[in-house]
Amino acid sequence: MKVQLTTTKTVFNYSKPYIIAELGSNHNGDMELAKKLMIEAKEAGADCVKFQSWSKDSIFSRQKYDDNYFIADDYRDRNDYTLEQIVDEYSISEEGLLDMKKFADSIGIDCSSTPFNKKEADFLIDKLESPFIKVASMDLNNYPFLEYLAKKNKPMIISTGLSELYEIDKAVKTIENTGNKEIVILHCVATYPPVDTDVNLNNIKTLMSTYPEYPIGFSDHTLGITIPLAAISLGSCLLEKHFTLDKNMEGWDHKVSATKEEMTAIVENSQRIVDALGSFRISATESDEKKTEFRRSIVITKDLKKGYVLQEDDLDYKRPGGGFSPGMIEFIVGRTLNKDLGYDHILKKEDLV
Repeated sequence: MKVQLTTTKTVFNYSKPYIIAELGSNHNGDMELAKKLMIEAKEAGADCVKFQSWSKDSIFSRQKYDDNYFIADDYRDRNDYTLEQIVDEYSISEEGLLDMKKFADSIGIDCSSTPFNKKEADFLIDKLESPFIKVASMDLNNYPFLEYLAKKNKPMIISTGLSELYEIDKAVKTIENTGNKEIVILHCVATYPPVDTDVNLNNIKTLMSTYPEYPIGFSDHTLGITIPLAAISLGSCLLEKHFTLDKNMEGWDHKVSATKEEMTAIVENSQRIVDALGSFRISATESDEKKTEFRRSIVITKDLKKGYVLQEDDLDYKRPGGGFSPGMIEFIVGRTLNKDLGYDHILKKEDLV
């Protein structure tokens, strides 16, 4: 992997975030389109591309197909095809995933997929050799499934959309009880897209304080790049963002997805943000030369003769530094001059008796 995916906070919360370009179903069932997405994600600087392994048999029940109610507003009240048909068309087969994994390896980008049942999870780990298991928000309270996934002994990335804190806590404990302590928790709002006031990025800090032993990231469904970059500035170790070639393409998630230009901006600015966040230790980074240039020295306000006893009114503070600093004024007042000094002279130790 290009970035070591580990749940140690020294790697995740204080270094460049691991960025996942979520392809989901944005390939629209077309593997050539999927390859184009992968190439552009790689060129944009993403660390990983991720698919979703659902099929029409693993994601919805028969009742859902009989109701024929589409998830996204763009797909409601349509009569050119059914929900079952579009789910089947937009799914990716095991053969397709293996092909995508080989292609990802050939261009040097990590590849994974989100499983939605045990069979898909087995394939993900045993055949696709995914470096991690991503749990979708809808499955955070699917505790039997979480337990099954956790026993795969792979790092678990869990999205928390749709969930209350007690549900998140139960999910974490379910994973921990298997002995798997490799967990990354993603703040997430499952609305596509959410209004800004529903994003609640402060939840990232809440999760950090609630689970200090685990890295915290952000699964983003907002429009544009502002919110994900703000999440990174709060310390998000991992960012997941839907990715598309064109926001106007036919499909479920294209409108809330990042384009190549947006993903590039996220990647480049995330590095700047991490570099700028720097250390928790407060210390001046400026050079001694810069400090001297910008700070002030004690200067004489008028011509004075040798033997004169300095008073506070005789002194002022001007740049550059290098002489007595303003903080030494109490040491200077009352001292006697050992030579004649002119107006604006920077006072030195050798000027005093």
